[in-house]
Amino acid sequence: MYADEKAKAKSNIFCNYYAEGLAESAAFRKDYKDNYRKVIKAHEMPMERSPDGLIKHIIHEKMKTTEMCIDVYMQFLEGGQSTGKTRHLTEEIMFVVEGKGYDLHWDVEFDCKDKFEWEWAATPKKFEWKEGDFLYIPPYVAHQRFNADPKNEARVVVINSRIVKKMGFDWFEQIENAEGF
Repeated sequence: MYADEKAKAKSNIFCNYYAEGLAESAAFRKDYKDNYRKVIKAHEMPMERSPDGLIKHIIHEKMKTTEMCIDVYMQFLEGGQSTGKTRHLTEEIMFVVEGKGYDLHWDVEFDCKDKFEWEWAATPKKFEWKEGDFLYIPPYVAHQRFNADPKNEARVVVINSRIVKKMGFDWFEQIENAEGF
């Protein structure tokens, strides 16, 4: 490398990113040790009437739990009701605590040669579920959940990863709201 090329490799702009990162990490570790919770009692888990329906947050990043990778909530579906229709870049898993119903999934195809191009199936696939069942929702698949019992509530536990969000792919969309929102 020639002298002028070596000079081009350097910059006249200086910062403290590394030192700031060390200080931020030390502050986080102290806050994590002193203030992040390992136990959340059932009565401390907040309820939310959301565009996706009524949910009870079990673990959420805003709750300052020691869990740093997933969000978990219980979703309540009144008899014959449905959630909103959503899609998100994270995969999702669901466990049926009570009730029976079905999910509709609009599969996604994508291409990223020059830019991201997404296309969702016009016709959804139907997945029936009942108490004790597990269901997997692939990344960015549009989906909606329905309670098939007109008289009884259904409850499901839903788990999503926070990791993809922290990587800059916070792609979470509410396509349709739940009834009554």
